[in-house]
Amino acid sequence: MTETTEPRILDQILGEIAGVVDRMDEGDLTRAMGVIDRGARVYATGEGRSGFQARGFAMRMMHIGYTSYMMGETICPSMHEGDVLVAISGSGTTRRTVEDAEAAHGLGVKVIAVTSKPQSPLAATADAVIVVPGRVKGEAGGSIQLLSSLFDQSVHIALDALCLMISRRDEVSDADANANHANVE
Repeated sequence: MTETTEPRILDQILGEIAGVVDRMDEGDLTRAMGVIDRGARVYATGEGRSGFQARGFAMRMMHIGYTSYMMGETICPSMHEGDVLVAISGSGTTRRTVEDAEAAHGLGVKVIAVTSKPQSPLAATADAVIVVPGRVKGEAGGSIQLLSSLFDQSVHIALDALCLMISRRDEVSDADANANHANVE
């Protein structure tokens, strides 16, 4: 048996995620939670893997009792003043995501930007910004992982934390969330 000098790849990935989470400001999550009122409809948007994170967030919001939609889906209704859009883009410059956020903002929709770039066009349109300082596509160094994997993984954790905070504020239990979960056998 040969001796391994390099840490396990899973441990390296977990270390990277922990490093991102350590650099996050939990106040960003608290401010974002303040934007989401109990009666608000919540929309989510993002392209590529950010879109997958948006879908997961929209699903969890449904589980905790919110009416939520994924932008671009055929059943997605138009947004109105008082609704909330959670827009995810690591670079904060993804054209369609920024356009969605700008259009929503113009309608009086509250925008929460999730990005690694607090000085980006996406962040500039937002009522609250969750800064997730993970490496994104096109950046050199900072991660052993490909493209924006570190950002995507860290966004998942950040948005799950946001949902947990909202569920506690709204007094939604795990049993309540389970009642909204599809129980297909």
